[in-house]
Amino acid sequence: MSVRAVLEVIALDVEDAVAAQAGGADRLELVTDMAADGLTPPAATVAAIRAAVDVPLRVMVRLTDGFCAGGPQGVDRLTGVVEELREAGAREFVLGFLDEHGAVDLPAVERVVAALDGCPWTFHRAIDRAADRDALRKELDGMPGLDTYLTAGAAGGVDEGL
Repeated sequence: MSVRAVLEVIALDVEDAVAAQAGGADRLELVTDMAADGLTPPAATVAAIRAAVDVPLRVMVRLTDGFCAGGPQGVDRLTGVVEELREAGAREFVLGFLDEHGAVDLPAVERVVAALDGCPWTFHRAIDRAADRDALRKELDGMPGLDTYLTAGAAGGVDEGL
């Protein structure tokens, strides 16, 4: 059996999404602020893109630059955002949080994943900044909905990762 690679393209707005679909994208990752490695787009943008294209969408769940969830209050905000995004039509997500030691912030990830309620999700490039990638993958193994890791191959980005 052959497994075809998925071409996932970043989209910041409806114009990007329509162009990506026309260009053959299999899936879109919806973000804002690429300078911060992608932050959560507004729910209205997600709804507009959902209405404009018919390819699957993965929506970033990340409110601040860096890979910290922001403690209990930050996680509360993140779970609220997940609810808004789901109401806007999001059914797939991207997230990833580390603690101050570079380990997966498991309590934060678990709370956000619980808000996803079984939706598929990608663990974001936080894996590139993890102190121990193998330990991170072992901790996340079996998490409901986790089906993809997004990596540049190195903390410094794709150029360094190549």
